[in-house]
Amino acid sequence: MKIREARTVAACIASCMAAWAAGPAAAVTDAERISANQQFREAFDARKYAEALPLAQKVVDLTEEQYGKDARALVNPVTNLATVHYRLKDYAAAEKEYQRSVDILEKTAGATDRQLLRPLQGLGASHFAENEYVDASVALKRAIDLSRNLDGLFNAEQLQILEPLISSYVALDLTQEAEKEQQYALRVAETSYGRMDARMLKPLDRYGRWLEAIGRYTSARLLYARALTIAEQTSGRGSLVAVEPLLGIARSYRLEFVNGAEEVPAAQDAFSNPDLSGITNDSQRLNPDGERALRLALQAIEKNQPVDHKRRGDTLLELGDWYMSASGLVRGIETYGDAWKEYVQAGDTTVLTQPRLLVYRPPPMSSRRSSLKPDESEQRFVEVKFNVLKDGRTDAVELAGGDAPENAQRAMVSAVKKARYSPKFEAGEAVETRGMILREKILVKAKASSSGS
Repeated sequence: MKIREARTVAACIASCMAAWAAGPAAAVTDAERISANQQFREAFDARKYAEALPLAQKVVDLTEEQYGKDARALVNPVTNLATVHYRLKDYAAAEKEYQRSVDILEKTAGATDRQLLRPLQGLGASHFAENEYVDASVALKRAIDLSRNLDGLFNAEQLQILEPLISSYVALDLTQEAEKEQQYALRVAETSYGRMDARMLKPLDRYGRWLEAIGRYTSARLLYARALTIAEQTSGRGSLVAVEPLLGIARSYRLEFVNGAEEVPAAQDAFSNPDLSGITNDSQRLNPDGERALRLALQAIEKNQPVDHKRRGDTLLELGDWYMSASGLVRGIETYGDAWKEYVQAGDTTVLTQPRLLVYRPPPMSSRRSSLKPDESEQRFVEVKFNVLKDGRTDAVELAGGDAPENAQRAMVSAVKKARYSPKFEAGEAVETRGMILREKILVKAKASSSGS
């Protein structure tokens, strides 16, 4: 044996003897892991997420050392670590850990294990927070399917998964899928709570806002009227829970007046409130029942002491929008000033610090109004630059860019000239805003492809 090799062997023997003399490395015990998990839970439950993060990582490390890196015992600790990352808004890190939990379960338990619900929901929520709507919808749809398979088609737990799933579909312009899940969410709530339960108020409001977004104002208004009946039956007349349905009723009237009726009037719902009857499909004028609803909302807010200044500000803001839409510009600006005072007392005036678009009819060639199908059209755009005056009217409107046809550009400039905004406020006063940009997608008929290839 060569001298160098002999020295190497001797060193190895010495190292082994030293390790033997010291004894085996101490294994992680259940007590140690449980204690670490209790410390994590205390910090997490106290919402001290920065403190909880290293504790959550410690639990993962101890569990991995005790059971192995692919053990099913890791699922809850890794999911907890992902949730801490999510609460700290580190969505990329959260996504990574949620995906690890999903991968472990798929290897050790299969695709229908109940434990998959939490990491799938978290994975979808993390993708959604990063604006990765396709990936979000895939994970959330899988979670919904699993939830319905395990707990029944109308279990209430799926509602918290449905909300981000619907939002993902909306972001992807998947209107039919979003509508289907909106209807399903309402049915789930009705089955779980009962049609006249107070817990129906939030699902009704959410579906009503969706219907507004797709121009179905009459249907939205009927949902708000039903919510108002529930609020009055469960909490009494003039309660604060009636404020949101009243705002919804007024807003649906205003939007219908501004944008035009885009649906066949529905039959009046059996739950419509008799005090707000006369729900009609009248887009030629602002229905006075809308303003009346806002006045009732203000009365309810002022009746309940101490006054909720944020809520009162929101109601006055909608009332200001009402006046501005009806060309009552002076009265609208005055009402916005009153809303500003309420927001100051509530500690947040953000909503009035930038112009808000109230009245605007896109040109017929816009993607929102065009009758062209996706497979027979090409997408272009138009950008228009303008100022918003103190009274909410537009001024100095000019073309800023785009590749749409000239007639579409002219139509866009004309549409912006007729638009109306809620103006920007500073220190309680309306001010002019310069250099606003409005961009509109335009659809043009696709050129016929050349034949013979």
